[in-house]
Amino acid sequence: QVQLVESGGGLVQAGGSLRLSCAASGRPFSRYAMGWFRQAPGKDREYVAGISRSGGSTYYADSVKGRFTISRDNAKNTVYLQMNSLKSEDTAVYYCAADFWDGVRPRTGSSDYEYWGQGTQVTVSS
Repeated sequence: QVQLVESGGGLVQAGGSLRLSCAASGRPFSRYAMGWFRQAPGKDREYVAGISRSGGSTYYADSVKGRFTISRDNAKNTVYLQMNSLKSEDTAVYYCAADFWDGVRPRTGSSDYEYWGQGTQVTVSS
């Protein structure tokens, strides 16, 4: 089992920034690729960003590319999502997830990820 706890969400004005954190416990963190997903009201959960086990490979949804940055600190068992130039359409509950995957590139399907956090709300006011 892997337990994931997100933090850092909140209310921010359009154009502002937030940094989400996801702390992991349980099985060795470095064995899991990590991803961030989000779900807005009335919409399906969508992939945001992913990072490989070592942190050497990252992947982003087109909607956030150039604005969001995913990173991880395996010594601290934590993955981060730095969100800049936020837009109202970024408003959603953000989830981190763990994927027991050692491929070069992180996977993007929500069904690939075995463990999920409880989510943190991000609200961007226009």
